[in-house]
Amino acid sequence: MKRLEIVANRSVEEDLFQELQSRSVGSCYTRIDDVSGGGNSGPRHGDHVWPEINFMLIIYCDEAEAAGIRAAVNAVKERFVDEGVKLFELGS
Repeated sequence: MKRLEIVANRSVEEDLFQELQSRSVGSCYTRIDDVSGGGNSGPRHGDHVWPEINFMLIIYCDEAEAAGIRAAVNAVKERFVDEGVKLFELGS
C-alpha cells in the first residue's frame, strides 16, 4: 500500500485531474483546499504579498496505480515547469 501526497499550485488543478482521469487512476482521494507554504517554487500563502495558493491530494493505492499517478504528475510538471507540483510517496 502506498500513500501519495500531491501538493500543487491551484493553477494546474484542472490539468492534473484531467491527467489522472485519462489514466484511470487517482479516483479515490482526499482533497485539502487552500494549502499554504514555501518550497523550491517560492512561497504560496494566498495573501496580498504571496497571492498564489496550493491544494493537496492524499491518495492511498497499490503500486500499479501509483505508477499511473506518478506518470500523470510528471506530465503536468513537464507542461507547467514553474508552477510548483510536488509528489511525495510513502509505503512499500
